[in-house]
Amino acid sequence: MTETLTRAGSGGAGSSGAAESLRAVPVRRPGLRVAAVLVTFLLVFLLEGWITNPRMQWGTVGEFLFSPVIMEGLRTTLLLTALAMALGIVGGVLLAVLRMSANPMLSRLSWCYIWLFRGTPLLVQLLFWYFLSAVVPTIGVGIPWGPTFVEADTNVLITQLTAAVLGLGLHEAAYMAEIVRAGITSVDDGQSEAAQALGMSRGQTLRRIVLPQALRIIIPPTGNQAISMLKTTSLVFAIAVPELLTSIQGIYSRNFQQVPLLVVACFWYLVATSVLNVGQYYLERRFGRGAGRDLPPTPLQRLRAAARNHREESAR
Repeated sequence: MTETLTRAGSGGAGSSGAAESLRAVPVRRPGLRVAAVLVTFLLVFLLEGWITNPRMQWGTVGEFLFSPVIMEGLRTTLLLTALAMALGIVGGVLLAVLRMSANPMLSRLSWCYIWLFRGTPLLVQLLFWYFLSAVVPTIGVGIPWGPTFVEADTNVLITQLTAAVLGLGLHEAAYMAEIVRAGITSVDDGQSEAAQALGMSRGQTLRRIVLPQALRIIIPPTGNQAISMLKTTSLVFAIAVPELLTSIQGIYSRNFQQVPLLVVACFWYLVATSVLNVGQYYLERRFGRGAGRDLPPTPLQRLRAAARNHREESAR
């Protein structure tokens, strides 16, 4: 709501000139300003107490913030996130298509996979892949119940990193399958019927018509899953993969500086998730072009608009 102040035009200007002289002034709400001041004061008080606390040992934070061990752990975390999400997205699309297949056997197999991998804890799955050699000493390729052509030691094939990628990726595929299925079902059936009336096959309809429209629904939760995966990689400490948190645990188990090193971990997790948030924002903006007439402004466009408004206010 706004109050409208009318500034009478001098010299009897026309109605259009009078309308231009009107300026909308926002309704003043002193309560909101008082609340903002109180919240700001409380925030500054908490930050000041945290930053100036000598027990935080900021010198230790600065010492290990860019140390080679931490950087190597961060690279492993990012690698695990990328590989697990790639496996999860590909597997999720395949499982969603199978789940919606007209073949009841394929549909039920997909349902069983999703039920199994969503129904068991991720940590248990990671440990299962890591100790797979206890059940299957060798992995081979051959004819079932017949000769084996090639085989190798499971401990050689399933390393710590491989077990982490399999555990994270296959678990993620179960969740991505439901996200992709939700996106596909959001597309109106008339789109598929029109494509098939034009002579497209089922696969062409899926690739060219359905999936591009479903991406607008799929991308936001997928971005959320990627950010969640970045943090979930910390679970691989159970199988001793040297990712970011495992590296930090190794350091503070020797120098007993737990809190400063956990601050280092939080810093790098926040940096990585912020980058993913920016990527998700631009992806949503790109694939939302067909749904909305006006795209939301980018951060750069908002800064330019704020600067332009400031200049206009200063010129008055």
